[in-house]
Amino acid sequence: MTLPAAAKRSLVDIALENLSAQLAAGRWPLGSRLPTEPELAEELGISRNTVREAIRVLLYAGLLEVRQGDGTYVRAIVNPGEAMRAISRASLREHLEVRCLLEESAARLAAERASGPDLARIAAALDKLAPRDGETPEDYAARDLEFHVAIADACGNQALASLYRYFSDAVRQSVQDSIRDEALPDPDTAAHAAIYHAIRDRNPARAGEAAAAITRPLLTELAQLLKRQK
Repeated sequence: MTLPAAAKRSLVDIALENLSAQLAAGRWPLGSRLPTEPELAEELGISRNTVREAIRVLLYAGLLEVRQGDGTYVRAIVNPGEAMRAISRASLREHLEVRCLLEESAARLAAERASGPDLARIAAALDKLAPRDGETPEDYAARDLEFHVAIADACGNQALASLYRYFSDAVRQSVQDSIRDEALPDPDTAAHAAIYHAIRDRNPARAGEAAAAITRPLLTELAQLLKRQK
């Protein structure tokens, strides 16, 4: 039986899967040079053009880099696209746990590294957190996120700040999808102020504890909500 064209895997897909697997297995360590296209083509039993297309995909994904006149080198062994897809399939509890860890870490680092403008931005976001009559939960959540993003940006670690934005969005959407009209309790302004004051006072330990005082109860409440849904 002949498979429809859409169901057939292309030679490029097969080559890409093979090369990705070998990278993940550590056949070529970070910083090492890949074999030449003719060598890879002979090993995989495919054409040089197919190998070239597969390498082009891996270059675009950030796993490889070309050094002109020297060859193709291993830049990373894990495909970031695959990693993010795996993360996206994690549970709401797992997403929230990571967000909580990031908030605590960001608060501690911000207490060490926040600049004057960073502190002013966090303070301005804190001033907006007071509850407003007639507002929706989404309105408050947006202001709450603004406060925590300001702290993440002040931590001096762009990777952490970017991860925080990703997990914040994932948690917010998952809560809406999974808990429907039930909402996790929102900590009061005083709890958020405690984080700001610790950051302002350059006290990393107290900043982390203040952040944990908000995040840990959220995890407990989420566990109870999800348990009641079963």
